[in-house]
Amino acid sequence: MPVAFRTCPLCEATCGLALEVDAAAHTVTKVRGDADDVLSHGFICPKGVSIKELHDDADRVRTPLVRQADGSFAPATWDEAFALIARRLPAIVEEHGRDAVGAYVGNPAAHSLAFLLYGKVLLKAIGTKQIFSASTVDQYPKQAASALLFGSGTTVAIPDLDRTDFLLCLGANPMASNGSLMTAPDVRGRLRAIRRRGGTIVVVDPRRSRTAREADEHLAIRPGTDALLLMALLHVVFDEGLEATPPSPHVSDDDLATVRALARDFAPEAVAPATGLDADAIRRVARAFATAPSAVAYGRIGTTTQAFGTTASWLIDVLNVVTGNLDRPGGAMFPLPAGGLPNTKGAPGRGRGAAFGRWTSRVRGLPEVFGELPAAALAEEIDTPGAGRIRALLTIAGNPVISTPNSARLATALDALDFMVSVDIYVNETTRHADVILPAPSPLEKAHFDLVFQGFSVRNHANWSPPVLPRPAGMPDEWRTVLRLVGVVTGQGPDADVAAIDDFVARAAIGKEVADERSPWHGRDVEDVLAELAPRTGTERMVDLLLRTGPYDLTLADLEARPHGVDLGPLAPRLPEVLRTPSGRVELAPPALVADVARLHDALDAAADADPGQLVLIGRRHLRSNNSWMHNLPLLVRGPERCTLHVHPDDAARLALVDGAPAGVRSRVGQLTATVEVTEDIRPGVVSLPHGWGHDLDGVAMGVARAHAGVNSNVLTDETAVEPLTGTAILNGIPVTLTPVAAPLATAG
Repeated sequence: MPVAFRTCPLCEATCGLALEVDAAAHTVTKVRGDADDVLSHGFICPKGVSIKELHDDADRVRTPLVRQADGSFAPATWDEAFALIARRLPAIVEEHGRDAVGAYVGNPAAHSLAFLLYGKVLLKAIGTKQIFSASTVDQYPKQAASALLFGSGTTVAIPDLDRTDFLLCLGANPMASNGSLMTAPDVRGRLRAIRRRGGTIVVVDPRRSRTAREADEHLAIRPGTDALLLMALLHVVFDEGLEATPPSPHVSDDDLATVRALARDFAPEAVAPATGLDADAIRRVARAFATAPSAVAYGRIGTTTQAFGTTASWLIDVLNVVTGNLDRPGGAMFPLPAGGLPNTKGAPGRGRGAAFGRWTSRVRGLPEVFGELPAAALAEEIDTPGAGRIRALLTIAGNPVISTPNSARLATALDALDFMVSVDIYVNETTRHADVILPAPSPLEKAHFDLVFQGFSVRNHANWSPPVLPRPAGMPDEWRTVLRLVGVVTGQGPDADVAAIDDFVARAAIGKEVADERSPWHGRDVEDVLAELAPRTGTERMVDLLLRTGPYDLTLADLEARPHGVDLGPLAPRLPEVLRTPSGRVELAPPALVADVARLHDALDAAADADPGQLVLIGRRHLRSNNSWMHNLPLLVRGPERCTLHVHPDDAARLALVDGAPAGVRSRVGQLTATVEVTEDIRPGVVSLPHGWGHDLDGVAMGVARAHAGVNSNVLTDETAVEPLTGTAILNGIPVTLTPVAAPLATAG
């Protein structure tokens, strides 16, 4: 039976898959890891194996759905669906303005070539400032801090995992996530390799996660205090003269003096009560990190979805810089992806830097970041009356009713919309509110190239995946659906010439290259280049364009001839050319982050008055789950129940909670009932629920997910509690109360 090779698009690890294909039956019969893949070398996680179940899922939407007068959905033709969109959406813009249309872009869109290459065209065509995404829920604090330091939000320093001697992992569980803002298949193997070569792993997490079990040391920190710990580590490094000399030629002495002064008040003894960590342990970790042959600090969701998300993200890079571990093998390094990044275009080593808050949300005045508004503001922008209110919403592969704070409010708000369109493969908790659902092909029916995650990879590489199976009759390629929407919102009607729009986009991209004196296409004729790319169109043509103008001498044909990918080598030093800051240096002391240290002083003071009995809620990840959209696959939900409430034995005894019994969980904004799982893996005073569950709402058409519904932790999260620099919702460290219950409480939402 023939075997097809492709990159898994179901999480950030981008593992290579080998798929046995029954061409006659148009199906895949077996999924295994591709032993010859240049990055994953045969590793595969349960999500990759489940790609067959996703393709075969009977609940997957395969034809457009249109809401009927009785509230139900009925199948429609593509022409009927687009005729309705063309009749309703432009009329709302004409009457209420472009900002009356909102857009929410979900996590799977980061794996969609169609949206990555044409999504900006669509959003620009709509012309709205009301753009929200999953990135504003959990990762923009890290990207914002990186932009302030290095000049671009995609210039993120990635752990050189395969060469480091010391990994300090804060608020991350890469054994479950397979890396996050760190593309690294087989994290367990890579972590064990660190220890085999004599290295050290320290994990900072309120919970003893799978990653913590692999570590040499686990520091069970109080949620939300990572920035205080990082300041204490810096204090020790500076106080004991452990900083590198010089730490980097790309950092100014003034900036170093500033961060040295900021760390002065955060001795380990000062932060120990607030963090719940032993001062001697903090000193020991600081010394070991600073004196290791190479070391890298890495933080993820636990550090970004808290009150000090951007500041903690900044301090992680500061620690890497002052110990001499930025841009060196075994430290924090910058990938060089084949498709290029903003830091591979234009003049190397200098740029405009980052600017945030260019506009603010209408109701609360929350800041714009990277052209988007915080998802925490979405519900209020719909349900608050007045000029500029969102009256129509477009969602792209997103489920904000599950993924954003105070989801009960958002669910109610969606019913108040005048019109809603969703591009999605399921009728889920969010799309059940839509007037039109436009499906996408299954992952096996479309081409794939990881434009995003090659930029966060622990090793430079490139893979191209052609479609494994043909699309069903009548199902357009996803990029055609996106460009047809562009035609609608630009007034070309439901039957716009998609090929002409595609040519327009390609000519615009080529025009930028021929005008760039540093591009290999500089000075060429646009039409000549367009002809050279023929007969490719759509996403294939755009990927070929990016490869030909990227940092390597590659074409799409080169990748097509190498089905296991092209290994482009280990991460290599890229300073100073990677920088896009006005000064041409690493801006180690950005004014906005320096100013935010005042809040850290306030946090130290507040810790002394904290209620010792107050419980706080954190999330958690699982290897078999990826946010909300993979719970309809039997392979990924089988086994013991995973949507449980982790409670430490001491708290369970104090509150009369019983393992396996229900408990009521209440926050300021909502309440739910969850099954208690008593475990010493959670810190006392902290409880944990996984993210992405709660599939028992009316109208959800996912049979397997409904049978394993779980509870939605975002019923409890508070949309008014946000990190001030980026407006990111605080999803970790939520104050809650727990009570034993004999019967389930009514779940909000």
